[in-house]
Amino acid sequence: MRIVLVGTTHPGNIGAAARAMKTMGMSQLVLVEPSKFPHEEAIARASGADDVLQNAKVVDTLEQALEGCSLVLGMTARKRRLSSQALNPAAAVTQAIANAADSSGSNIAFIFGREHSGLTNEELDRCNYLVHIDANPEYSSLNLGAAVQVISYEIRKQLVENCLEQVEEVEEQTELATSEEMELFYQHLEKVLTDIKFYDPDNPRKLMRRMRRLFNRPKMDKNEMNIMRGILTAVERAGGFNI
Repeated sequence: MRIVLVGTTHPGNIGAAARAMKTMGMSQLVLVEPSKFPHEEAIARASGADDVLQNAKVVDTLEQALEGCSLVLGMTARKRRLSSQALNPAAAVTQAIANAADSSGSNIAFIFGREHSGLTNEELDRCNYLVHIDANPEYSSLNLGAAVQVISYEIRKQLVENCLEQVEEVEEQTELATSEEMELFYQHLEKVLTDIKFYDPDNPRKLMRRMRRLFNRPKMDKNEMNIMRGILTAVERAGGFNI
């Protein structure tokens, strides 16, 4: 499982996140456009988790950070009117571990947003689930490093309880569609819906965001995704878009 930090402003928070990860046995850290990295403050706050920092992958876009991922979970401190199903940390990690057991070679990403503004709606649209840490409503400000610690601890706790050996010995494995494949599907879907005049780009009315919710919820495997792409291709070949 990988931890993805998007647009981190303070390098010390990167170090704190690395420390939180290493204490729980995690090592895959991906940084999307950090303001300052590498940085002395990150090393100081890592408190010995230098290897996590040294092996951290720095990328320019969230798309690059999610390459190869079959399940994406986005952290949010706010309730969204139009969003994916919101989970608490325990339920989110349960879902992530189940996904790891049901797929072959898949990757799971937990995305953490900017310190002051979190993830954008567009970034949250890329998530299969949103994760909300239910903190004190009178003072719910949670430091980035602390939030990473909560998720990292829950991952380790559940892996120990469920015995990692059982996860690795699953007999039937289904290869899930990756984040990149799902994006291509959504682009294809939008094009066909536009062609048949079901979708008006000038008056979208959140249709495509709702379609993302629909298809993100069940988490399609590759065969299911290929079936949907085949249906869209058949519609395109049929023509007759002047409905």
